[in-house]
Amino acid sequence: MKAVVYKGPFTVAVEDVEKPTIQHPNDVIVRVTSTAICGSDLHMYEGRTAAEPGIVFGHENMGVIEDLGQGVTTLKEGDRVVMPFNVACGFCMNCVEGYTGFCITVNPGFAGGAYGYVAMGPWKGGQAEYIRVPYADFNCLKLPQGNEHETDFILLADIFPTGYHGCELAQVRPGESVAVYGAGPVGLMAAYSALLRGARKVFVVDRVPERLQKAEEIGAIPINFAEGDPVEQIEEQTDGIGTDKGVDAVGYQATAQGTDNEEPATVLNSLIRTVRPTGALGVPGLYVPSDPGGPDEQAKQGMLLVAIGRLFEKGLRMGTGQCNVKRYNRFLRDMIIDGRAKPSFVVSHELPLDQASSAYNKFDKRIEGFTKVVLHP
Repeated sequence: MKAVVYKGPFTVAVEDVEKPTIQHPNDVIVRVTSTAICGSDLHMYEGRTAAEPGIVFGHENMGVIEDLGQGVTTLKEGDRVVMPFNVACGFCMNCVEGYTGFCITVNPGFAGGAYGYVAMGPWKGGQAEYIRVPYADFNCLKLPQGNEHETDFILLADIFPTGYHGCELAQVRPGESVAVYGAGPVGLMAAYSALLRGARKVFVVDRVPERLQKAEEIGAIPINFAEGDPVEQIEEQTDGIGTDKGVDAVGYQATAQGTDNEEPATVLNSLIRTVRPTGALGVPGLYVPSDPGGPDEQAKQGMLLVAIGRLFEKGLRMGTGQCNVKRYNRFLRDMIIDGRAKPSFVVSHELPLDQASSAYNKFDKRIEGFTKVVLHP
């Protein structure tokens, strides 16, 4: 079968690889109909992780079940399904408590597993024609038959729940004001989720005009940090108080204002300034234990200089960690079906799988409007 294979920094290729087979009675094989390129895939693509050549990328996947093991009880051939990027067992201590992003079964020695991602277990990615899904009764979310809402449903694998998770971590409530730093796909999903949760005013901070335009189109207030300190811009529109809540949808590859220089803690510190005393921060943006490409020795070891004293002084609460997709994907699916949510507004390009190499290059360089790419094998 054809699959997107990592060859080395800034290089992927669509190659022939072995088609997956049933290895356990709880497995299913899914014929992939849509698979998305995620911003976190770029961390591997850029050579900023320990990823070795040969990894099949792709943790945002959906398709139709083609084969299933004898132990699968709630699914059948022909079912249309979407899979959380988290590979989870469903029965370990963390899964039982709803923390499926931190399953301790699927990736021994590490809390959490994912398809096609370095250090996240042996699970091959789905930027391919087929994917093997373990613990399938637990990991597959059934969808209506056909192809309706295809570009909405694929976002249930990761970025829609992850954006919603950022709001859940910050405990966004109706009537509150929210500052979302980052207008990439996850940031836009966080802003969209805040509005779905009833926030009265949502600020979105970025410097890319196309992204800020998208934020404005969904009813958020764009803040261009290239035009001045975003904290001051937000304070001017909140009577100097700041926002009730904040979401970091950028992570460790944040850049300093007015430059392209990486400053990994800048968003965290800006949020500490932005959110009013006793407010809360949600941090779904990715921070890694070590960053070989970090700007200094501390960052290379995953250590940042964060204004913890100011955080304490203001009595701020902060929630972090990757999204437990299964906590949200079922009701977000139903909102899509009922016409209450249409997250596909973030999708900029739909392309055949064989154009993956070009798509990675353009997405990484943020050119030609490439923001969220869906590939169709």
